[in-house]
Order: sequence, then structure tokens, then C-alpha cells
Amino acid sequence: MSLHIIEHPIIRERLTHIRSVDSDTAAFRHALHDISRLMCFEVTKDLETNPCTVKTPLKKTEGHSLTRPIVLVPILRAGVGLMNGFADILTEASVGYIGLYRDEETHQPHRYYCKMPPNIAEADVILIDPMLATGGSAADAVDELKSEGATQIRFACLIAAPEGVEAFSKRHPDIEIYTAALDEHLNENAYIVPGLGDAGDRYFGT
Repeated sequence: MSLHIIEHPIIRERLTHIRSVDSDTAAFRHALHDISRLMCFEVTKDLETNPCTVKTPLKKTEGHSLTRPIVLVPILRAGVGLMNGFADILTEASVGYIGLYRDEETHQPHRYYCKMPPNIAEADVILIDPMLATGGSAADAVDELKSEGATQIRFACLIAAPEGVEAFSKRHPDIEIYTAALDEHLNENAYIVPGLGDAGDRYFGT
């Protein structure tokens, strides 16, 4: 299991705002964008680069270019909120989408949409979803990515539950997980405790 808990004082402070029941939609969005921008640096810090030559106003010098293109893949709909901060930094990235919803009784994920860029097989893919609860949706999303030809995949989430980390890692031990917080457990409704409630509802104001 490859779990990376991203430690940063600004992330801890913004995460406190996100958890608070008193934070309105605007405050939630602002804090989530700040966190995702900071997470982006940790999630991408080991991407491979190639040496290249660049001409400055004074002379030619050595520079670096990314070895592979980047594809961001949020899990709809809540993943869009966390993705926006990544897209602010990775402006050159292509974006794919996977639509999954969770059955309220069985808690099992069901796919309703999947659209990927044509270069998915050659790219560094960052799968994005705010909550890693049961692990089912994220694991199913990785199944979709692999079926599309993706081989370089990493998963970024805001908050994870131990149960979700274990279930996801059993199905995809080759995928690195990056999260801002590892919470206590899942409750009887498969919500993360203490968590922050429904990330999609709070981000979109629904």
C-alpha cells in the first residue's frame, strides 16, 4: 500500500474551514481550491522530465520538459471541485471525466459516463475525487482508466477513511494514494467520520 498523507500548515487550516458546518458554499469552494493547489505540488513532485535547451535573452541554457503529457480525471460530480486547483497549476493538462453514482442502499458505485482524451495511454494520469470512503468508486474508476489503456495513474483525494484505503489498495496495489487527511472510520451510512458531509452538495450548494 502506497499512502501519502500531505502535511502542510495551510492545508490543515483550510481543511478546518471545509469541515466546519458553519462554512457556506463560497467559503467551502475557496478553501477547497487552496488545498487542491497545494496538493498538486506533492502529487506531481516525482513526474519524470527530460533535459532540453532553452534560449534566454542572454544565452542558451539547459531546461526541462515533462516526459509525458498530463491528464486530469475527476470523478463526477464532486471531483470537479478538487480538480480546479490542479488545473490552475497544470494548465497544459487534458481532462477526462468518469461519472459514477453511489446506490444509497447498497453503497455500490454505478457508472453513467466515461470520456477520455485520446492520449490517455501515453499520459501521467491523476484521478481526482474528494472522498475515499468505501473505496468502491475510486477502484472502479481505475478499472475504467486501465481499460482505456492508462498505465501511469495516481489517485488524489481530500479525505480518506481507513476502510477505503484498504479496499482500494487491495484492488489496485500499484496505484499511489495522496490525501490531505486520513480520518477515523466510516459510519453505518458509509460516510467518513469526522469527514465533512457530502462534498458535492457542499461545493455545488445543493
